[in-house]
Amino acid sequence: MPYTEEQKKEHIRELRTMLYGISLCNSRIPYVLPYGSYDSETRMAVEAFQREYGLPVTGDTDSATWNRIASVYRNCLDGAPAAYHAFPSRSFSTAEGDSGELVYIIQAMLGKAAEWYDNMPKVSVCGEFNDSTAAAVRTFQGFCGLDKSGCVDCATWNMLVHFLEAKG
Repeated sequence: MPYTEEQKKEHIRELRTMLYGISLCNSRIPYVLPYGSYDSETRMAVEAFQREYGLPVTGDTDSATWNRIASVYRNCLDGAPAAYHAFPSRSFSTAEGDSGELVYIIQAMLGKAAEWYDNMPKVSVCGEFNDSTAAAVRTFQGFCGLDKSGCVDCATWNMLVHFLEAKG
């Protein structure tokens, strides 16, 4: 049965998908979006991969290159969970009136603490740093011997993270 043009495009799309995933784990591999064309962008990504992983640098995807790409891609998926650094910097703090992704994360962390301890106030995970979030932060800060400011600074963030790691 002959190898059809559609099968070729699907294999290239699969290759580019794996290279894209690898590029998210290894910044030395250029991003390529998954579509079915083996163009100069694909060739550059394959060359970068070959250079990075000790294969002959040809830009072509022979079976050794394909197998190594598949292996590295699976390792990116199946490896240890990657840390997500949500807290911006040591000098940053978030407080009542703020909103966004970081507030969602803080509220989820506080919610987990409330599941484990009856004396920890429950908060809704809404992304808005409201009165109940500030009250829960103050309670948690009191448990940790921190200043009960109701703001989440680096020290409060670190204690929340360590608390969850210790309980998890």
